[in-house]
Order: sequence, then structure tokens, then C-alpha cells
Amino acid sequence: MKTGIKVADAMTNKPVSISSDCSVTECAKLMRKYKVGSLLVKDENQVLGILTEKDFVEKILAKGKNPNDMIAADIMEKNLITIEPGRDIYEAMMEMRNSDIRRLPVEENGKIIGFLTMKDILKIEPQLFDLLVEKIELREEMLKPTKSEHREEGVCESCGNFTYDLQEDAGVKLCFDCRAN
Repeated sequence: MKTGIKVADAMTNKPVSISSDCSVTECAKLMRKYKVGSLLVKDENQVLGILTEKDFVEKILAKGKNPNDMIAADIMEKNLITIEPGRDIYEAMMEMRNSDIRRLPVEENGKIIGFLTMKDILKIEPQLFDLLVEKIELREEMLKPTKSEHREEGVCESCGNFTYDLQEDAGVKLCFDCRAN
């Protein structure tokens, strides 16, 4: 499904960038100052990676690390997925959806010239939101237990112990230990 709108028409032309040795605390301050959810990490004119809000959560906060002891290079994502400016925003949305990302650096002739976010696309083509919802619903369905995985709490009919992991096995409700034996 082509929209007729090119990535170049929706992208940010001047993404906020920082050097790889910038402190993580300073990175957070810049993100707040410019009201952005990500930064391009560069040394001179070479883009080395991207730093997103998700990196702060997964690589610092969730691991109990001190942000004052870290620099951008410590937490940035080095494996960039990029898109060309002439591609349709539908293709960009599908790339983001399939890669489970919300931001794409825009690359032309080996050089990053802009930045496209999910928000940029949805401002222009809100009907593409349905593609995202579909992916989220599928992912959540995969996390829910299926009927064959259904577990309940109760008393094991073999050993008599209470368990939160009671499953039926050959018509008998058993705990994990009794099922394993």
C-alpha cells in the first residue's frame, strides 16, 4: 500500500546529535531540552549509533547502573536500521513495525541526512496507526498462555501439596514435581 508520501517529506532534517563521549546525564538533559526521544551519536561527521529512551531504561535503569558513570558509547545502539529518503512512508512504517523500532535514520549516499519517527508518520498518515495496533495485538496474544499451557492453583492429587502450577496429566491434576517423575 503506497501512500505517495516520501520519507523525505516527513523526516526531521536536523536531528539532534551528540558525540560518543558525551555523558549519559548530559544526553538526557539534551533530550529534555529539545523534546526528543532519541539522539544520533556521531564523532566528527560519522554516525556511530543512536541513543533512545529505551536504551536508558534497558541498559541503565533496569540494570541498576549509575548514569553518571556512563557515556553515550556505552549504551547506544550500534546496529542502525536506516531508510532512503525516496522510499514511501508506508515502507518506513513497515520497516519500523517489523524491526520493533520507532525511529529510522534517513540515509542517502552513505550519509545520514535526517530522521524519521513513528510520530512523524502518524501525523501525516494517521490511518497507518492500524498497522501498529495489529502488531501490538499479535505480540500480546503470543504472550498469553494457550489452553494447553493453562495452569491453575490447587492441591496435587498425587502428593497432596498445594501448588500454583497445577496441570492435568492423564486426567489427574498434578504439581510440577509429580509431573516430572
